[in-house]
Amino acid sequence: MQTVNLKIKPNALTEEQVTQETLKTLEASENKNIKQVGVTEYPILDFDIRSLNLLYTGVRETLKHTKVKVNGSKLYEFLKRAFDLCAASFALLILLIPLAVIAAIIYIDDKGNPFFSQVRLTKQGKPFRMYKLRSMCVDAEAKFAEVQKENKSDGLAFKSDDDPRITKIGKFIRKTSIDELPQLWNVIKGDMSIIGPRPPLPREVVLYTPEQMERLLVKGGLSCICQTEGRSDMEFDKWVESDIKYIKNRSAALDLKLMFKTVSAVIQRKGAK
Repeated sequence: MQTVNLKIKPNALTEEQVTQETLKTLEASENKNIKQVGVTEYPILDFDIRSLNLLYTGVRETLKHTKVKVNGSKLYEFLKRAFDLCAASFALLILLIPLAVIAAIIYIDDKGNPFFSQVRLTKQGKPFRMYKLRSMCVDAEAKFAEVQKENKSDGLAFKSDDDPRITKIGKFIRKTSIDELPQLWNVIKGDMSIIGPRPPLPREVVLYTPEQMERLLVKGGLSCICQTEGRSDMEFDKWVESDIKYIKNRSAALDLKLMFKTVSAVIQRKGAK
């Protein structure tokens, strides 16, 4: 079983606690006692290596029972990977100097590391480190517990229009989606695709219902249907539905269509926050 390189945190939850929290959430969901509103207090914030592997195993076992049929032949998968590798490498080469300039500005602003990495989950719940240009203060993760009650989303993903952790330059690079460009390296490494459901955080996935976990049937991506139709403006349930729709209808033509629509959405700053 593959794992990401993480230090075990002393306050991280144990395997038993992760299991108990997941079972409790699923039971409440089945009894329809959970109302789809924004989460304002995530029960698990820190995941050690064992907890991540347990979550990985749980997602894989859950997805064995899905009725969703993933579209796309082996030829499609091969061509998709080849295109991802070529396109991401070319884009990163072209953007190398602009990225270096922006990274320098971020560093000059507060003398902190301009790059930020965060554990996310991709196909079958596999954990990996996703890279971004840092748009928040250097201790943003440590301060999350203080701001989680300000969640403005209607689901499990955290969204806040006035997150105090965001820096001045951070507001700009988030609105223009420049902060996401280092994920081209994730694409080259094979962690992500250019087109695919956005990789979620472990603290979100541990609260997923089996139906919501189905968005992890394929490799995560830089953009998908949600990012072309409003991003932060889309309701969480519709976000999940759009990912399942993509999974059921994946094709080279759809991927190209979503790529062009993504460029348009970024230029128009549609739903960017």
